[in-house]
Amino acid sequence: MTNNEQFKNHDNEDWFVETGVLNSDQCRLTIKIGRKLIEKQSKYQNILAFENEKFGRCLVLDDAIQCTELDECSYQEMISFLPLNIHPNPERVLIIGGGDGGVAREVAKHPLVKHVVQCEIDSEVVKISKKYLPFMGVGFENEKLKLFFQDGYEYVRNHKNEFDVIITDSSDPKGPATTLYQSEYYQALYECLRHDGIICCQAESYWFDLEFIKNLFHKVQQIFPSLAYASTAVASYPSGQIGFLIASKSKTVDFKHAKHQEKFQKIAEKLRYYSPEMHSSAFILPMFVQRQLDQVLNNP
Repeated sequence: MTNNEQFKNHDNEDWFVETGVLNSDQCRLTIKIGRKLIEKQSKYQNILAFENEKFGRCLVLDDAIQCTELDECSYQEMISFLPLNIHPNPERVLIIGGGDGGVAREVAKHPLVKHVVQCEIDSEVVKISKKYLPFMGVGFENEKLKLFFQDGYEYVRNHKNEFDVIITDSSDPKGPATTLYQSEYYQALYECLRHDGIICCQAESYWFDLEFIKNLFHKVQQIFPSLAYASTAVASYPSGQIGFLIASKSKTVDFKHAKHQEKFQKIAEKLRYYSPEMHSSAFILPMFVQRQLDQVLNNP
């Protein structure tokens, strides 16, 4: 038995039971561990990597699934290409978090991206990803990328008017990640962006966290003139769905239309999930969600 009872024994088999997400008191994902690759405590968090017959290799931080080999494409490609294909010319990109390398891997594929800066606070996550999740860790090998092991919030506060797109690939708003969901952080992101810059941030599930998302929208609309919520399907997350808050410094932005389609065709064969059609459909939300978010947007 390890930290937070994350392993349970069923008929002499090892199982991972997710206890580190926002709603684990109500809903817990359980995955059979075929082979444990590594478990260690870093300066910041507990890190676990294991194999499962269905999901492939899995990465867990503080008892919360971050990504699995089966479905990581749906998260990594969408959080990357949604903002990249909304911005008219995304040359300079900043990634906050993303220690598994998936976002860096995808961002570097975009033909208009010239420079990528990434701030990951935990170097152990990067080391483990490179060794045990090379299909994601390969993202750190691209020559476009400059990687810093430091607090991303601190980096943002000290760099003004530098980036076209900022992607926050964070864990749930618990513990160290809490600061990445506060008004002060979004204000710092706004100031770090160029004049028509765009942010894309992990923004939880509308099935479990709609009140949280509404509160997040209320904070961000005080700072950014345009914002939207997009959704993607991720089988290994408790609700099977995760969303992204996307906001722009531009007052006139078409979130639903994917730009750069001619250039995009050059890399389409390298992608498994994202497409211009998937881009547009990501912003089509269930009516109960759209009504709630519209209510926030119409009452700033």
